[in-house]
Amino acid sequence: MLRPIPFFCFGFLALSSASLPAPAFAQNNQPRNLILFVPDGLRALKVTPETAPAMAALRDKGVNFKNPHSLFPTFTMANASGMSTGHYLGDTGTFSNSIYTGRPVTSVASQAGTVVPFIEHNQILGEVDEHFNGDYLNEETLLKAARDAGFSTAAIGKVGPTFLFDHTERTGTKTITIDDQTGATEKDGKLIGIPLSDDMKAALAAANLPAVAPGRGDNGKAGDSKTPGTTTANAKQQEYFADVASKVVLPMFKARNKPFVLVFWSRDPDGSQHNTGDSLNTITPGINGPTSMAGIRNADNNLAQLRKALNELGLAASTNIIVSSDHGFSTISKESKTSPSAKISYEDTPKDFLPMGFVAIDLAKALNLPLYDPNDKNAKVADNAHPKAGNGLLGENPEKPDVVVATNGGSDLIYLPNKDRKLAERVVKALLEQDYVSGLFVNDELGRFPGTLAMSQLGLKGKAVTPHPSIVVNFRSWSSGCEEPTNCSVQIADTVLRQGQGMHGSFSRGDTLNFTAAIGPDFKTGYVDPLPVSNADVGATAARLMGLSQKARGNLIGRVMTEAMPNGAIPKAFSGTVKSEPSPNGLRTVLMFQRVGTQRYFDAAGFPGRTLGLDAEKTKTAGK
Repeated sequence: MLRPIPFFCFGFLALSSASLPAPAFAQNNQPRNLILFVPDGLRALKVTPETAPAMAALRDKGVNFKNPHSLFPTFTMANASGMSTGHYLGDTGTFSNSIYTGRPVTSVASQAGTVVPFIEHNQILGEVDEHFNGDYLNEETLLKAARDAGFSTAAIGKVGPTFLFDHTERTGTKTITIDDQTGATEKDGKLIGIPLSDDMKAALAAANLPAVAPGRGDNGKAGDSKTPGTTTANAKQQEYFADVASKVVLPMFKARNKPFVLVFWSRDPDGSQHNTGDSLNTITPGINGPTSMAGIRNADNNLAQLRKALNELGLAASTNIIVSSDHGFSTISKESKTSPSAKISYEDTPKDFLPMGFVAIDLAKALNLPLYDPNDKNAKVADNAHPKAGNGLLGENPEKPDVVVATNGGSDLIYLPNKDRKLAERVVKALLEQDYVSGLFVNDELGRFPGTLAMSQLGLKGKAVTPHPSIVVNFRSWSSGCEEPTNCSVQIADTVLRQGQGMHGSFSRGDTLNFTAAIGPDFKTGYVDPLPVSNADVGATAARLMGLSQKARGNLIGRVMTEAMPNGAIPKAFSGTVKSEPSPNGLRTVLMFQRVGTQRYFDAAGFPGRTLGLDAEKTKTAGK
């Protein structure tokens, strides 16, 4: 076992182009094209020739990254920030899908006034940018660097992560952005989405495609505790996105006769797994029912359509394709024997189940502090109610809270705006008493606490300009029982979604085990890569393939996956474990990781016996 070294002693590897072998395109001085295809929430071991033939073929004929890793917390916007910049979350500040910004947002009526915005929204992203000197990521994105270097650029797909790849470009003239909000307007006619250029409007019309993106329809129905969610994939909306990409954008880029970068972010299978109606209030089949499988096939069909268009346009030989999902997925459980919140009756929650916002409710009781709802104009939360979006402000004055809880799913973020170490100790003590917790990570600035590990161990302490969390709370996870445990992982989740539906965000290997593969002229063929890779590596490798030099502010940078390139260097990998000191009740936070050079890859973490993959070596890699 590799002897663990304090993380701050070796940090992450900041790769310079001078230290790496030149990719093939440098020999003819002509950069390749690149497509980054993201099947949101795709689990690595669910990809087979039967379930996802296009992705399986790309993996098997190109490079199979059999040991992939999502960044933790394993959420969409967090990993989109890693792919779009090549940096870990301590630099990007995108610690989850809902983060504490320190200032209320006002641009979206449904979130007006909250200091804990859900950032999968273009207007929210724009406002958060304004709060932090015009660029909250504080790192140059892939598409911005590409267009500055003369590439044609486009981002198409799911609202939020799609726009993140060039989020400071809001004119629609430099980068084409097509997502859920394209063409949508407010009641006064004001455009909600990123505008389309005149050329793009004309091209859509010529292809008989509307300039307004369709909605999700039935796929967007999450149901409730008594009504099942969706039983259909997100086919209609994604058919539109795939048609725009294959029939409009790729032909347009070919006509320009210069290299291009296209990001295609498929909402499926994520959307179908989240809202699945196949398993109301039961953990089986959970996210392995027919709706989830239809979502996987839907994303696969989109990839097949893009590859077909490349072939027909004569672009396949000059285009690299990287496929990487942002995270894995798990089935939700809402059961706890210790939580005070689970003993309260709520109109919208089955008896004895955890309600949305259970962390905020339980902490308010343990700390004897009033609880206010940042998503309800800071109204006080009644004793038999829960916060509308789960987020909570604890303290006598909600405008100056002592504790902020950002609810996300398989993990939550806790902020202590006053950086009160004694309060942090009380919060940690309260969380260690709950059976739904499996691992705590505390901001280094607050000191060390038995039973917890430092956030710097995870690349969560860097140059980020958004507030760093004080405590990251990981929730318990396990397997419901199947041949491949990560395919049937279950987790406690702080979410409006129900037991039996899908979620992610935890440190389970079911959530960290995403899918990554690549094919193209600058990748090996038929190569199985055993080395660990991450979504930060995807961003760094994409930039390297295009010969881009992004202007880095932070040092938490992914590595270039040279082993996957012809004649590329093949480094060695090691594995290790970090354990905290035991808490008074005997709990230890344990982190299992792999290492290449100074780069860490996080397999699983939590309390032994409470996190899937923490005790099982066979769940480390995707195999196959």
